Amino acid sequence: MRVMVIVKASRESEAGALPNPELIEAMGAFNNELIAAGVMLDGGGLQSSAKGARVSLKRGKAMVTDGPFTETKELIAGYWVWQVKSLQDAVDWARRAPTDGDNEFNLEIRPFFEPEDFAEVASPELIAQEQGWRDEQARSAPKTQA
Repeated sequence: MRVMVIVKASRESEAGALPNPELIEAMGAFNNELIAAGVMLDGGGLQSSAKGARVSLKRGKAMVTDGPFTETKELIAGYWVWQVKSLQDAVDWARRAPTDGDNEFNLEIRPFFEPEDFAEVASPELIAQEQGWRDEQARSAPKTQA
């Protein structure tokens, strides 16, 4: 099962503060462990909401709101995409994530919908098309070097 592990924003991340060098090193080691175990598919950190925008769509019209956004608890500072056996497997990996001293580090784990999850509402052709898109994206994704 694929899951997204959402790294929740904090006052520090929203202020644009970078993690200390020790945490960067520990996170690199953790990411290497995830990769070696075949768990990590993707991951990255996000800049503060002050550098972003929100787009709200309704009836074909878009409303754009520039950051920053005030509700830190609703913001994301980074993410991982993991391939795991179960939600419990993801929780077990998340418990091992490095932290920075007394600063709170909050993660949210959410499973992805997979094409077969739509069997009750989509035709087999649409499900196959979606799977084909995913397969093509996986084949054409840039290969990263560790």
